[in-house]
Amino acid sequence: MQQTDIIIIGGGILGLATAYQFSRDNPRLRITILEKESQLAMHQTGHNSGVLHTGIYYKPGSLKAVNCREGKSRMEDFCQREGIEYEICGKVIVAVNEKELPVLEMIYQRGRTNGVNCEMISQEHLLEIEPHVAGIKAIHVPEAGIIDYMQVCERLALRVREEEGNSIVCSEKVTGVRKIGHRVVVQTNQSEYEGQIMVNCAGLYSDKITSMTQTPEAKIIPFRGEYYLIRPEKHYLCRNLIYPVPDPDFPFLGVHFTRMINGKIECGPNAVLAFAREGYTKRKINLLELSEVLSYKGFLKLALKYWIAGAGEMWRSFNKAAFVNALQRLIPEIKADDLESAPAGVRAQAVMPNGKLLDDFLIQQNGNIINVCNAPSPAATSALNIGKHIVEIAGESFGN
Repeated sequence: MQQTDIIIIGGGILGLATAYQFSRDNPRLRITILEKESQLAMHQTGHNSGVLHTGIYYKPGSLKAVNCREGKSRMEDFCQREGIEYEICGKVIVAVNEKELPVLEMIYQRGRTNGVNCEMISQEHLLEIEPHVAGIKAIHVPEAGIIDYMQVCERLALRVREEEGNSIVCSEKVTGVRKIGHRVVVQTNQSEYEGQIMVNCAGLYSDKITSMTQTPEAKIIPFRGEYYLIRPEKHYLCRNLIYPVPDPDFPFLGVHFTRMINGKIECGPNAVLAFAREGYTKRKINLLELSEVLSYKGFLKLALKYWIAGAGEMWRSFNKAAFVNALQRLIPEIKADDLESAPAGVRAQAVMPNGKLLDDFLIQQNGNIINVCNAPSPAATSALNIGKHIVEIAGESFGN
């Protein structure tokens, strides 16, 4: 059995950021990250479109609002120290009709309350910023940005490995967790690790890890988000970041346009049920995982309540013309021939037994185990602050 102080399950941006913050606060701690894949950040982090979010959408005082605001600042500081490229390019949130104006106003007021630099702008001003957008009014958020989170992960991993006693172990899948006195033992397919504190940052499998020691409050439902890339000759249609007014009933931001740090322009995503937790394609099916979803009463209640919206998302998944129609609400000039398929991502979304989509981050403590139970967008932007928060939880409980 291998001895360590802190065991972190999951080598995505949250696991790495948490390890980095533990290491900065107390370099004497021995930290072990366990990652089931052969490389780090292969799932949600590796399929991230790379936006530095501002916190404009989130309910004031929520974990998303607080961690996004502080996390964005920490992320920018980290990138400046480490020489990692990022760009503050700005974004617009666009109302295309009168019906969307009340929600646009609500988002604007939330942004102001959360301390976001944002401005309500006219159609004329909008066209100066994004000349090809169709909208009657918009919020301009000049402090939004773009970044490559994979580069951030590589640098976080480097800094963690630099400290003596730390290790990042890939290709080891966690198969069990148990407590022995005041210690916790994590069993993998290859070894066992004993530590003082365990942090669960397992993303798409966070509820599975949680269930090894307690009953999860919510179940992770995987939603696949599908994207297209705009062909280079049509890049002029989108200068920076263009978002619709989101449906307030869903924790998804709607199909939008994203200029990425590598110069490509991505549009999407939709949000459809993935038939596997790592179901990045329509053909990827895990019958056991799918049956667990379809038999979960929380998902059945969710599906019953929002079956029309769900059917629309599924239709856009199988029909490119329908996907293009959604894009044309924002940029009427976009055509199907302007788009080429891009890799999809899968979002880990916690759903409560009553069918409610959990809209905020959820971090729970069970003795010397800390479970990150729900950390969808803007978790990448917020990662360094979430990591700091986890270190504080551990410090309050164990004096580290």
